[in-house]
Amino acid sequence: MEEAIVTDGLTKYYKSKVGCEQICLSINGGQIYGFLGPNGAGKSTFVKMLVGLLFPASGKAWLLGKPLGNLAAKKRIGFLPENFHYQDWLTGLEVLNLHFSLGRLDPSARHSRIAHVLEITGLTGREKQRVRTYSKGMQQRLGLASALLTDPDLLFLDEPTSALDPLGRKEVREIILEQKRKGKTVFLNSHLLSEVEMICDRVAIINKGRIIEEGPIDYLTGKTVEVEVEIGGRTPNLDAALEEACFSIAWAGEKGKALLSDKEDRARLAEIVIKNGGRLYELVGRQNSLEDLFVNLIREEGEKDC
Repeated sequence: MEEAIVTDGLTKYYKSKVGCEQICLSINGGQIYGFLGPNGAGKSTFVKMLVGLLFPASGKAWLLGKPLGNLAAKKRIGFLPENFHYQDWLTGLEVLNLHFSLGRLDPSARHSRIAHVLEITGLTGREKQRVRTYSKGMQQRLGLASALLTDPDLLFLDEPTSALDPLGRKEVREIILEQKRKGKTVFLNSHLLSEVEMICDRVAIINKGRIIEEGPIDYLTGKTVEVEVEIGGRTPNLDAALEEACFSIAWAGEKGKALLSDKEDRARLAEIVIKNGGRLYELVGRQNSLEDLFVNLIREEGEKDC
């Protein structure tokens, strides 16, 4: 499987403000890749550079094995921006016909392809309504249908479920997963971290224009394990032994919470408690979620700037 996206030092400035800086990623094809960050972190700037809406100040990038801006690669890309507007006097069908023509697709496939994207996005039967009559959720579906029209090998989705209800979000997740099953690559920007965790293979977290963490979700969320402990018979010697073993525990009486680096640390913590005369009543672990990881990383970055 070819690399779908490769960037080397991709950078964009807005006068003196950083949009993105020194972004280096290598994303294999056939996966769903999550791109996360707070508002203003540089997510949309990065995507706009890749799809050709912004020119980078420096750095290089390749999409589907071709250098940035290559027309052959652009024909294999679909894009749903976060903020999109269609001519509200057109019908949904007219919007799709316009995008089909702009994509210079095979005219003989027009009817079947439009019918297909209408069906999978749940707009069949609504295509002759004017866009001005569409709800925000229907407009979101129309945007997704337009992005899928060319049957792209690389699909960029910027907040694709932001206007949808829970049922609509589930349907969009199924569409995204189906693209993966077909061997396509999906690059997903989303604030809904629980959804990203459900479907993405890898994620990158960006803050203030720079990547601060990247990797498979299972690896990133498994880096630390939060445990709740209840220990009787605590003594200064026991607390000192735990601290010496690098266990930082926030205590509330006999109960405490600690972050451990891996499962082996649980056994080591229990051993220290017993060896120092403590009574271990409870040791319950909870693996960090993607939301935990995201919040902790962004908080740590903020503390560095203080």
